[in-house]
Amino acid sequence: MLIRIFILIVFNLFTLSYAADSFFYSDKDPDQIQQIPQGYIDPSIMDPCQTKAYNRPLSLLEVTEAALCHNPNTKEVYANAKIQAAEVGVARSLFFPSLRDTVAVTENQIRSQTRGQNSFRNTQNQIVASYLLYDFGGRDANLENANQLLKAASATQDAIVQRVLLSAVNAFYQVHANKAILKASIESERLFEESFKAAEAKYIAGIATPADKLQVNTSFASATLTRLTNEGLLRIAYGNLATIMGAAPGTPIEIIDNDMDVMPEFIDQDIQALIEQAIIQRPDLIATESELKASLANIESVKAEAKPKVKIEASNQYDSETIFLKDINASQVGISVTIPFFEGYKPSYLIRSAEATAELKASKRDQLRLQVSLDVWTAYQNLKTANESIKASQILLTSAEESSHVALGRYKEGVGNIIDTLNAQSALASAKQQKIQSILNWNIARTTLAQSIGVLDNAMIQKLPEARRN
Repeated sequence: MLIRIFILIVFNLFTLSYAADSFFYSDKDPDQIQQIPQGYIDPSIMDPCQTKAYNRPLSLLEVTEAALCHNPNTKEVYANAKIQAAEVGVARSLFFPSLRDTVAVTENQIRSQTRGQNSFRNTQNQIVASYLLYDFGGRDANLENANQLLKAASATQDAIVQRVLLSAVNAFYQVHANKAILKASIESERLFEESFKAAEAKYIAGIATPADKLQVNTSFASATLTRLTNEGLLRIAYGNLATIMGAAPGTPIEIIDNDMDVMPEFIDQDIQALIEQAIIQRPDLIATESELKASLANIESVKAEAKPKVKIEASNQYDSETIFLKDINASQVGISVTIPFFEGYKPSYLIRSAEATAELKASKRDQLRLQVSLDVWTAYQNLKTANESIKASQILLTSAEESSHVALGRYKEGVGNIIDTLNAQSALASAKQQKIQSILNWNIARTTLAQSIGVLDNAMIQKLPEARRN
């Protein structure tokens, strides 16, 4: 009985610092994992993930919050992070003693011709405690492996969150662009309609040929077809935005209006400094680095598995039999050593596999490092190109507007021909679309550069003029 009390006292001392909500398991989460990592949601909002009705125009900030809270990708990576956090708990459990209690009660009946029927009961209670004293660093290596994989899962969560942010921002600006394109196509349709009416009036007056009227009518019908196409593209853009926000494609959503005529300010930066910043901050690169460290720890774990293990074990067994009216109480304490002498060279192959896995992780890390540099370089060049394109498209649009106005005026006055008028109006429609596309490209390049560096977060989004909360 003293051994039994000793076992329970030792076990309680080991587990007192890790008190459980249940005797059999603990509901305590030693590694708090957040669904949305810190820095990606406005901290001033009490519950940003509460269900909201989209009955008013949404700002960019509100769109990104909805995407982070309700997009399945963020939920999936959150679950993966929680799984790995639980694996850390599994690795920590090896540092605690184990305690097992087995109780058995049997009812027995014996029938004989001389004594008749006799019944008796056997009761057995065995409690066993064991603790791993030494395993050549195997537990430490397993814990390091689990911790590094948790860091990788956390960094992967950051990477996925930034990708969802990028998708939401790009979808937001795509809707803006499609709205502007539809507005421009309606204006072009109206302009071609005006030309058609002018050509029809001149035809009725007998000063224009049927060919002029047919050419204008063709251009007018083409403009109507373009407008219908752009209406469909806008509906598709809204559906894509709703899907990224975790809603059904048909969910009615409106976003705040954006001034497409604002000329963005471009600040030239040191591209090499941006690349170096990305090497430090890109979460996916941090994840691969942690995976490499985890694989190195796994090598040590595999090596330790091939070495002896030392355990201390204590047990107490109590047996009671009613037939013989005797009780037996046996206790033992001992140290056991497990030595793996030969396992068909299995440990050697496991070590080789672990070392090759580490080499593979290192190669993937180096490959991703080069890709990160290329991502930053490409995004920066796209941003510079988009910035210059906006300036050029503005000049083109101004010239096309003047040319269209002059050509239509000349045709109405009878000194111009219909071909020049239609060409000028087509050039104006193209210039408007190029201006809208150049601004869209600039907005996408700006957020893509931030994501490629690893700094696309709530603070960056709040600096955008479209992020103001309604």
